[in-house]
Amino acid sequence: MYFASDNAGPAHPKVMEALIAANEGYAMGYGADPIMEEVRAQVRTVFEAPEAAVFLIINGTAANSVLLGTMAQPWQTIFCSDCAHIHEDECNAPEFYTGAKLTLVPSPDGKMTPDGLRSKILAEENRGVHGPQRGPLSITQVTEKGTIYPLDELRALTATAQEFGMKTHLDGARFANALAALDCSPAEMSWKLGVDTVSFGGTKNGALGVEACVIFDPDLAWEFELRRKRGGHLLSKHRYLSAQMQAYLADGLWLELADAANARCAQLAAGLRSFSAARIMFEPQANIIFFEMPRREHKRMLDAGAVYYVMNGDPDNGDADELLIGRLVCDWSITSEQVSQFLDLLHG
Repeated sequence: MYFASDNAGPAHPKVMEALIAANEGYAMGYGADPIMEEVRAQVRTVFEAPEAAVFLIINGTAANSVLLGTMAQPWQTIFCSDCAHIHEDECNAPEFYTGAKLTLVPSPDGKMTPDGLRSKILAEENRGVHGPQRGPLSITQVTEKGTIYPLDELRALTATAQEFGMKTHLDGARFANALAALDCSPAEMSWKLGVDTVSFGGTKNGALGVEACVIFDPDLAWEFELRRKRGGHLLSKHRYLSAQMQAYLADGLWLELADAANARCAQLAAGLRSFSAARIMFEPQANIIFFEMPRREHKRMLDAGAVYYVMNGDPDNGDADELLIGRLVCDWSITSEQVSQFLDLLHG
């Protein structure tokens, strides 16, 4: 019953088998391995983007930061949600790689609104040389609150950015989970609605450690390559990234794994709703649930063997009735039986 994070789950056996197969013999390094050619074709096919530039990086923070470094100048500001991963969980890596600042857009449920974004954009680039200039927009899909932007909401945000001549980056660490929930195509959730670059996640969804940086604007490709190398993220034994992504995309495995994680989250949410002491805070739309519950209930569950993050307090010390926020995340390997076991303890 491990619901702490989808980063904590195992890699899928097919990914591990691909790594073992790739370990035979010799292969050119730094992305010149033959597997990478197939991966590039796979990603282009998945996104219906035959001219897209495709590069692999080992983790999501690097993917976001190097892409944004390619899109933003040091005198600019990057617009993002006030709970975006690039703001809360990347130790200022985007600022380090770009030299730019972040401008935070209010997003109570994890999602920015066009009006909120426009207000923040209008507040910048109006002080001449003294103030930050407008840089790119970064959207997180799935959001850090477990919510999802429908396509029309994404389109409204990218249209707002385009109105001011800004490009858009999509942080898709859980891209597959969002896509499975929306039942649309990768193209429909990216370049067809105005997204210029995507951090296409694999690590949280069954890979050992690989993200694809997908660039739809060809003018950005060479600079990205230079920044990836300069930033220390061009892996020498690159074939081990390529092999993971190849297996991840083969025969739709990536969507199969996202479907499994989303289904277990829906099962978990249904059980939580039937427990009167718990309140789900945001409508779970993918594989993440935030909920409130009295400290005594958190402690009871933890003592019984349930594992999840208590986000804002010590379950052992304090008012037993105080509501603490918990986060539950389902990865592809969580079984229906494990969810049922957790819910049995909850209703205990």
